[in-house]
Amino acid sequence: MNKHFNPIKDGISHGRRLEFFHHEGVAEWGGRNQVDAFAVIHPLKRRRRHGLYVVLHSAGHDLYSCLGCTFAPDNHDIYRTPDDMFGLYLDCRENAGEDFWWGGINAKGEGKPERKTEMQPVEKRVLATIEWVIGHYPVDEERVYLCGNSMGGSGALGIGMCRGDIFAAVKVNVPAGVEHAMDRMSMAGDCMPDPPVCIDYSAQNDTWSAGHDNFYKYMRGHRYMLFGYWGNFGHANANSTILAKNDLVHSFDWLSVRRNQAYPVFTNASCDDPNPWEHPETAEKSGQVNAFFRWKNVSDRKDAFSMKIFIEAGIKTVFSIPEQASTDVTFRRLQHFKPAPNEHIAWTFGMQKGTAMADEHGVLTLTKLIINRTENVLKLLILK
Repeated sequence: MNKHFNPIKDGISHGRRLEFFHHEGVAEWGGRNQVDAFAVIHPLKRRRRHGLYVVLHSAGHDLYSCLGCTFAPDNHDIYRTPDDMFGLYLDCRENAGEDFWWGGINAKGEGKPERKTEMQPVEKRVLATIEWVIGHYPVDEERVYLCGNSMGGSGALGIGMCRGDIFAAVKVNVPAGVEHAMDRMSMAGDCMPDPPVCIDYSAQNDTWSAGHDNFYKYMRGHRYMLFGYWGNFGHANANSTILAKNDLVHSFDWLSVRRNQAYPVFTNASCDDPNPWEHPETAEKSGQVNAFFRWKNVSDRKDAFSMKIFIEAGIKTVFSIPEQASTDVTFRRLQHFKPAPNEHIAWTFGMQKGTAMADEHGVLTLTKLIINRTENVLKLLILK
């Protein structure tokens, strides 16, 4: 890929090195005869390895205006790369006729029909560029994160959620479409790796959030991990506006998730609020799904697995943090402890215990587990 990606400009912005690249299309992406651009921002202080923060811009931006927002407080805050990470900024404005909406269908159902069933050149370009950056900078491959606002949020869900083999987590601010994600996850089917942890903050009074009822059902039905937050903050991108309606939005440290570590999926929790897309009668209320659950990996061996699971009581919020909650817990990204299909597993969690059977894909779910503020250790053991 070296011959395709050549730097055209190198400078310093707010103390951080910033590189711009132009490159021609590659035949494997779909034979586009076009020139595209991306930028890499360096961490303030170099270490041996850094996380990679990948940003997809909104329909109102391009590569350069998106970068401009990163140094403007309270302006598309999700675009801002943390000081200790590399940042990768991609563009789909220069060739918007082919690339727009990052290859997917938008929340209004607009887009070419083939975008529902075929990977588009822009999606292949994004993934190839990420691969190139990982190979040419000191990036920790276990800590690659994808985010976006509006159109970029739709693109981040569509490109990222089916690629748990690349991304540790995906975070989106008022994504302007969720069909792209469900299209790509459905295309992948049983071959899809366990998806990234997903963080979505959207507004029920934002017309671009249409379809979130289907997205919540999809994530819940497939037992994929979703931290969901909502409030009547419209199509907002500034933290000050968003946090005034829901101060939980950034309470989960999504950049602590690693691709090479197991995580639990929480579904049907008793402390979940009814989301306003499935329950329109709650349209005036802010709320959350899974906002209070946390975990810490303890051990992941071939014959046994253990993880601390608890309710985080230290969150500063106007919401009431529950003392305990009942929830189903599914285990994803297990590294060594991998039950066979229909294999029986013994489990203990505090005073609770029982046996459960993995499903036909080897995915294990414990139903109606009672979780409280104590960091109890959940232990899994394969029954011989």
